[in-house]
Amino acid sequence: MKYISILGSTGSIGTQTLDVVREHAVNLKVCAITGNNNIELLKEQIIEFEPELCSVMSEEKALALKKMLPKDCKTEISFGMEGLIQAAELEKSEITVTAISGMIGLKPTIAAIKKRKKIALANKETLVTGGSYIMNLAEKYNSQIIPVDSEHSAIFQCLMANEYRSVNKILLTASGGPFRGKDTEYLKNVTVEDALKHPNWSMGKKITIDSATLMNKGLEVIEAKFLFDIEPEQIEVLVHPQSIIHSGVEFIDHSTIAQLGLPDMRVPIQFALFYPERTHNSYKSLSLTDIGNLTFEKPDMEVFKCLRLAFDALKSGGTMPAVLNASNEVCVDLFLNKKISFLDIGNLNEQVMLKHSPAKIDSTETILGAEEWTRRTIASLF
Repeated sequence: MKYISILGSTGSIGTQTLDVVREHAVNLKVCAITGNNNIELLKEQIIEFEPELCSVMSEEKALALKKMLPKDCKTEISFGMEGLIQAAELEKSEITVTAISGMIGLKPTIAAIKKRKKIALANKETLVTGGSYIMNLAEKYNSQIIPVDSEHSAIFQCLMANEYRSVNKILLTASGGPFRGKDTEYLKNVTVEDALKHPNWSMGKKITIDSATLMNKGLEVIEAKFLFDIEPEQIEVLVHPQSIIHSGVEFIDHSTIAQLGLPDMRVPIQFALFYPERTHNSYKSLSLTDIGNLTFEKPDMEVFKCLRLAFDALKSGGTMPAVLNASNEVCVDLFLNKKISFLDIGNLNEQVMLKHSPAKIDSTETILGAEEWTRRTIASLF
């Protein structure tokens, strides 16, 4: 039996993690779950999975959730950052699934690392903002980080039988999102509703907008640099509309290994939970004859400048990726609330980066300080 904590159990990755738990109920047991405001769904999850702990973001929601639960329910209800950290480092739990979105996942992920938990990493912001600092912490505390993102899971799997020093380059695939092939003239007038129509994946609003701007791929470029200890020049982004090849690795002998599968996040989640073993499931098998054709294009990094900005942030180093990430979080929220246009997301991100002088990351405080500076800077632009 593997005991797991799920940070963000009501989101897309969290609910699909629970699908994996249902599929493998003999082998997986949920010890802790966390959510934000969806206490109706949390109530259902508590009743079904009977975790020791459930945390929500506010005391008000925690009190409301307690009233909704059966009187004989033994699940402890906590709240706030303290509750998130409590769930991340719960003693009985062996694996912490970081399915929570945004910078709020940084502190609980670090807490889990320091408790030597295995990290099933879906919160890309942790590595994007913390980079080598986070990887060094994981090494120091002997905490294994297994990526859950389909692309990084694919790269991880391609590297399983090979040494990192044998890598020539990483091929990071992208669906292209709902605006693949469009130009800036078209993008001037796209709506929030247009941007939320992802062609292949079912995800939360923030990550869906990031996929439309290609910022999600940019964040994955930054994450890949630190996960696999490679240089930005060794990362090639390929637009692959069918989302069948999840990513690949070209080695120094020019042999390329790729990982293929239908677009189903339960597969990389299951891989992370059971690693290093593989196990059965009832999910649909890939038929290449049904797919027929696999196509590839170069991304347009002038139209989709967020992808270019990610490479720029890596070259600047230090706190620059953290600033880009924080700026993007604010800009996506502004776009979702219809306060800025779609193209403004990239333009504002670029303005903020130009104002920042990167500093070396040597503590959590440095990362959080960069985030605070970013939010103040964006506020000053309005």
